[in-house]
Amino acid sequence: MLQQQQKEEIKSLLREADLAGCKAYLENWLPAELVELIDESPNEHRVLIFKAINREQAFETYESLDLNLQISLLDILPPRQVQLILNDMSPDSRTALLEDIDNDLLNRLLKLLTPKERAIALSLLGYPENSIGRLMTPDYIAIRKEWSVQYALDYIRENGENSETLNIIYIVDDKGHLIDDIKVAEILLADLHIKIEELIDGKYTALSVTDDEKVAISEFKKHNRVVLPVVDTSQMLLGIITVDDVLQLAEQEYSEDIQKLGAVEALEEPYMEVPMYRLLQKRAPWLIVLFIGEMFTASAMSFFEHEIQRAVVLALFIPLIVSSGGNAGSQAATLIIRALALGEVGMKDWWRVMRREIISGLMLGLILGSIGFLRVAAWAMFTDIYGPHWLLIGITIGITLIGVCLWGTVMGSMLPIVLKRFGADPATSSAPFIATLVDVTGLVIYFSIAATILSGTLL
Repeated sequence: MLQQQQKEEIKSLLREADLAGCKAYLENWLPAELVELIDESPNEHRVLIFKAINREQAFETYESLDLNLQISLLDILPPRQVQLILNDMSPDSRTALLEDIDNDLLNRLLKLLTPKERAIALSLLGYPENSIGRLMTPDYIAIRKEWSVQYALDYIRENGENSETLNIIYIVDDKGHLIDDIKVAEILLADLHIKIEELIDGKYTALSVTDDEKVAISEFKKHNRVVLPVVDTSQMLLGIITVDDVLQLAEQEYSEDIQKLGAVEALEEPYMEVPMYRLLQKRAPWLIVLFIGEMFTASAMSFFEHEIQRAVVLALFIPLIVSSGGNAGSQAATLIIRALALGEVGMKDWWRVMRREIISGLMLGLILGSIGFLRVAAWAMFTDIYGPHWLLIGITIGITLIGVCLWGTVMGSMLPIVLKRFGADPATSSAPFIATLVDVTGLVIYFSIAATILSGTLL
């Protein structure tokens, strides 16, 4: 966090366009401090900041900036500096930038890369969107099993400077196929004259380059690793993926799921930076769908118009019935969507889930149904609002609440699983969508039970 005095001093130098003064002042600044300064500066000052800092500071700071700010800087920084930054960036961070720009700008930037870096960029961009291949980096250290520990250590010292991490070293054969991985500590503590093959056990965990990004989140949680190798179908080692990238990915995934649970399409940018027209585009479609769904609620009520006219008292309980069913469904949907996201529940568990939710729905319905019946009975003791048939009305409310809670929990738990089965995002079965669906069916359940129990009395 920058001190106010620091901000004032550097801003004074920037206003005076004192490049030498800026270089001296910013020489030892950390990337996080430079990011804060750049965020608060106008474009002309941003250009001067990048001119004033050294090459290592420049690409580390650029990588730490918000993606939208990275893109905007491409148009204002000198081409030579953009070239240096792009070639120095880690391949995974550069891929995240390149896949978010238009084709014209992409072609211009690819021409700035060295042949080696261009080949890496094109390779990463060629993998399916949202695949692990887009997230991996080819910056790793691989050694051979027939090497001695001494030779391996010398190789690591000579080539490890640009590796993403040195915590884990990979062992490959002469064709590049992954044989094993080993902690660097094991190599450091081993006798210098033994072979690497004496240290390995052939047990390792690897990700497939075409796996969905969610697989990476699941595997990192399962194995508690800081880095995992990425291989193709023939076990050729292609790259690695580190825990910092996965944590960032997990945050994005969970943010999208939370937004979808609220019936909003996922926002790719922070809320305050999303233009109003795009915010409306994200929210309006869902509201229209939910509005049309609620129209069916009105249609259901008009279908039972005769019953409502004969027993107006039934209309008093409509909000109670539909909200109880919707709330029960939303609870179930939220729990199952989270369980699916964390891998706690799979497609094969659908019957176990349904069985648990049937029991839960019946128990919750009994609790709410009992409260509903007692409510009718209590009012009947002091008022004549329900007339002489209050007992039948109370039984109707009690049984209906059992029915709608059971239906709501079953629908809320099964719809996410059905969507996942057909390749859709389970979070799409958001709480408002489940509530709207259960509202309509809840009215049908309510008036069907009322018509059965109150037939010959109120109806």
